[in-house]
Amino acid sequence: MKTFLKILLIVVLAVLALKVLPLVLVGGVAGLLIAAVLGVVGLSLLAALVAVLLAVVLGLACALSPIWIPVLLVMGVISLFKKLGDKPAAPPVSVT
Repeated sequence: MKTFLKILLIVVLAVLALKVLPLVLVGGVAGLLIAAVLGVVGLSLLAALVAVLLAVVLGLACALSPIWIPVLLVMGVISLFKKLGDKPAAPPVSVT
């Protein structure tokens, strides 16, 4: 008798699952649509953030150009007059 009740319970649960299946499918599709919309919104916000950061970096580079352009010029002149074969001096070896 126990086996019959187990089989009956499984059949009742299977019928119940088939009756509820359309609601579960609609909920799943709605969840996927919401996730897609949130993903698009997130990507657009990320693109806007990158654009703002790029504008800030470009503005900073333009504002600091009176400093870094002469520094680059001095470094370029130094590298022109530096011999190509020169190697930096090795640090002294200490023997203890």
